[in-house]
Amino acid sequence: MANGTEDVLAEVLAGVVRVEHVPPDSHFFDDLCANSLVMAHFCARVRKREDLPSVSMRDVYGYPTIRSLAAALDAAPVAAAAPPKPPPSAPRPGSTPRYLLCGALQFLVFAAYCAGVGVATARGYEWVSTGSGFLEVYARSAVFGGAVFAGACVVPILAKWLLVGRWRETEFPVWSLAYVRFWTVKALLHANPMVLFVGSPLYVQYLRLLGARIGPNVTILSRVVPVCTDLLTIGADTVVRKEAHFLGYRAAAGRIRTGPVTLGQGVFVGEKTVLDIGTALGDGSQLGHASALYDGASVPAGEHWHGSPAEPTDVEYVRVPPARTSAPRRAAFGLAGLAQLLFVYTPLAVGGGFLALTELPALDVLLAPDSQDLGSVAFYGEALGLSLAGFLAFVALGFAAVALLPRALWPLLRPDRTYPLYGFHYGVQRAVARMTNIKFFKWLAGDSSYIVGYLRSIGYDLSHVEQTGSNFGTEMQHETPYLATVGSGTMVADGLSILNAEFSATSFRLSRATIGAHSFLGNHIAYPAGGRTGENVLLATKVMVPLDGEVRSGVGLLGSPPFEIPRSVERDSGFDHLRQGAEFRRRLAAKNRYNLRTMALFLFVRWLHWFLLSVIAFGALDLYGGAGAVGGLLIGAAMVAGLAFSTCYYVFVERLICRFRPLAPQLCSIYDPYFRWHERLWKVPDNHLVVLNGTPFKNVVWRLLGVRLGRRVFDDGASITERTLTTIGDDSTLGAHSKIQAHSQEDGTFKSDRITIGSGCTLGTGALAHYGVQMGDGAVLAPDSFLMKGEQMPAGAAWGGNPAVERQS
Repeated sequence: MANGTEDVLAEVLAGVVRVEHVPPDSHFFDDLCANSLVMAHFCARVRKREDLPSVSMRDVYGYPTIRSLAAALDAAPVAAAAPPKPPPSAPRPGSTPRYLLCGALQFLVFAAYCAGVGVATARGYEWVSTGSGFLEVYARSAVFGGAVFAGACVVPILAKWLLVGRWRETEFPVWSLAYVRFWTVKALLHANPMVLFVGSPLYVQYLRLLGARIGPNVTILSRVVPVCTDLLTIGADTVVRKEAHFLGYRAAAGRIRTGPVTLGQGVFVGEKTVLDIGTALGDGSQLGHASALYDGASVPAGEHWHGSPAEPTDVEYVRVPPARTSAPRRAAFGLAGLAQLLFVYTPLAVGGGFLALTELPALDVLLAPDSQDLGSVAFYGEALGLSLAGFLAFVALGFAAVALLPRALWPLLRPDRTYPLYGFHYGVQRAVARMTNIKFFKWLAGDSSYIVGYLRSIGYDLSHVEQTGSNFGTEMQHETPYLATVGSGTMVADGLSILNAEFSATSFRLSRATIGAHSFLGNHIAYPAGGRTGENVLLATKVMVPLDGEVRSGVGLLGSPPFEIPRSVERDSGFDHLRQGAEFRRRLAAKNRYNLRTMALFLFVRWLHWFLLSVIAFGALDLYGGAGAVGGLLIGAAMVAGLAFSTCYYVFVERLICRFRPLAPQLCSIYDPYFRWHERLWKVPDNHLVVLNGTPFKNVVWRLLGVRLGRRVFDDGASITERTLTTIGDDSTLGAHSKIQAHSQEDGTFKSDRITIGSGCTLGTGALAHYGVQMGDGAVLAPDSFLMKGEQMPAGAAWGGNPAVERQS
């Protein structure tokens, strides 16, 4: 039997790598020069053979020869013969009239919200403007700003109780009236200014007002707002790290299903985790970073689990001792933050902006009420000057603040010292993290040589930099930049989160996180202090960084929990000759010049956006002076127009860069002229699309951007990087924070390919589909899963995990 399995596997692999014969002891990667994409195609072909058991990428890496793979498959216990599965039924098509009606109702809700904000703004500024003297303007600004803040916090609570009442376990189709109520509450919660208080006891108290059952001494650091709060239970002394998803609902197959999420007392939930509905963690349990619970999984009390899907482990994730704290301390911290917002930031934003505009004599045309000067050159000249001055001030003062203010605060903290939560030192740490994590400058300098200088300016230790021109991507975050060390010659893709702060229910501690030299980090990785990786390591996309065992060096790590893979393959080293000598210096210089032009271009694009938005805003003021109900409604209309304009503007920018042509799959060096052009696309902002999540309008935008999109697709917050390489069929469901990424960049090699998602498919919350994948009609990818490059999911299949494999029913 072994020889029979060997022969069939060798025959299949020979067809994939296009050779006549594959020796049974030849190493897939070292001898046959295969790569993960080729082996994904091999696994897909094996799965289609009825005479062979299913093979996963984990099997391929664990048994990298035909002989060892065949032996492992033959030694595996034979499962009892299951009755043949009926062919998957065709996905049920949705209703186009309901889809259109839902979109119309959502637009009316959004327009009504903007109108209310516009009327409140007009009335408020009219009242503030009648104040005389600095003190009266300050007092009125504080009162008005506080009223707006209170209203923005109270409206979601009222909407939730009036439209839904108590959330219960239920199920309803998308694009229905029940869904409109659900979406309205969700949208209001996401627009809620209380998100600013994540990490504060005030945020926990706010969730209680929304119906969540939360015990004392709970710390929530995640900005992902739970929606079905009545179904959320969190016991005392629990810690939830940032980017943890516990939404209380699941979107799948065109339906929304709500369900409970239960966390016991003393629970720890790590960063970049997903808790699906019906999941629970018992008292004293822990869920590690980059992990997920779904299918109603439950972690028993006192146990530690990690991985996607999670499994038991001995790793300790709470590595900081407790500290003494008290309820008065927590209350004082929350009230101090609220006072700072109401009496410092809000008056500055309201009264400061009002005084700055009214005291500028050069704006006599722009601010003249009812001047009917919309057609004059002076109106546009003043708008241009104001927007340019404001934009330049934002860039210059913003960079100075990010580089200097946190550095002045940093001496107040000490590495490896335990501090109690909700005190002075905790406030300093939060201030440093917020200021140094501003996205604008990383977006501007990322994917270029100039990101190195920026990261050093905010405190990163980058050792002796071996410049590649793409050392870091555009998206990174950290707890503090002053304890982040990245070794020489290391390259980092987007989505890295450096976890150099450790938390317990009562304390925190800052520790240095060190990423070894000559390594490569893929997308969306949480790298903790104490990560057990050394030099020359490949950390694959969404990998869990190990916190135990020997230090890994000279290998690759894939999956959650991680397992070893080859550090590199021949395809990724095919352009190494371009990374050395005079040719490298020439190509790097050319890339630097191109990247400088890209940075200048998008500063101009951003400023032009500011200028045109200011024309819309001041045009509304010019027509009606911003006073009274009519002026307020016009301000609300300007908000709607501003969103529509921003969307169309950036769609046009992206299509213009693409010369209105689709992308083509690529395999090239990062020093190829194509790649530096492709990087330009990654700098086009798309954060405004968040407002369109869960509406038919986002589908319209995806089509304008070049996605081949079917009818009635439900997009609850997906990200699509290469739009024109992506095809999505009718009635598919894209879960919140899911990602469709049609490219990869490992060391110095850039690869991209098409992604095809069939009709009626589902991508779960936080799932990622990589380049070259195909999902058959009705296929389901579980939450937090990583569908590796080149994988092919059959129609009706259900896969999950990191990396994703077929799920056992």
